Amino acid sequence: MNAIGLAGHQFRFSQKIFWRNPASVFFTVALPLVFLVIFNGIFGDETIDELGGITTSTYYIPAILTLAVVSATTVSIAISLVVDRESGILKRGRSTPMPSWVFFAGRIGNAIVISLLMLFVITALGALVYGVDVPWERAPAVLATLAIGAFAFCSIGIAMTAVIPSEDAAPAVTNISVLPLYFLSGVFIPESEIPDGVLKFADLFPIHHFFEAFFSAFTSTSGSGFEWLDLAVVAAWGLAGLVLAVRFFRWTPRAA
Repeated sequence: MNAIGLAGHQFRFSQKIFWRNPASVFFTVALPLVFLVIFNGIFGDETIDELGGITTSTYYIPAILTLAVVSATTVSIAISLVVDRESGILKRGRSTPMPSWVFFAGRIGNAIVISLLMLFVITALGALVYGVDVPWERAPAVLATLAIGAFAFCSIGIAMTAVIPSEDAAPAVTNISVLPLYFLSGVFIPESEIPDGVLKFADLFPIHHFFEAFFSAFTSTSGSGFEWLDLAVVAAWGLAGLVLAVRFFRWTPRAA
């Protein structure tokens, strides 16, 4: 079997493992939808005048999509890789003739497919249930933002495994890394309610820039919807994560 065939096989294997794990499906697929329903139920159909008069329903589509992509990439990849590392699965896989890039292609491919699925599901739910307009004319900006973000947050997730010491610590380390940033970056709380100083602090991290790029792609009333500066920051974080992943990723358990 050639390398492309192996990558496809690894991708299908990653898909099976993901969908057969109820915890992964709940936290990656179901929980963002639960948050979308809860926030729309709490804030109703209010108008946010400070953000151009958009409704809260419209605001929370790119916000929850940001959460869903980060969950499908950084959180899911970091946890699953640490679990496989500490159980010896990565060590055994490393001893086979399979190229390393094939292994990662399967994991990253799975994360990208789940991210695309969440894009369609959240957008459809917003349109059918909450009457949010689908930004068909800005679809290229939406898809480009998703692609750049998925690459960046996959790289960050792989890099994070270097600082996670054990399987038990993986959920705690990943969630404590992203949960505060959801609040500070406007994902859970509309940006109009967040102090400028807090937003400036959030600007240091990629989640806020990723959300800003998605927000513009979904709500912009003029232009193509591309936020090149925000996308550049997200891509830079992704490249940094890739460099760190290549340098510090390990295939053997920490106790080994």
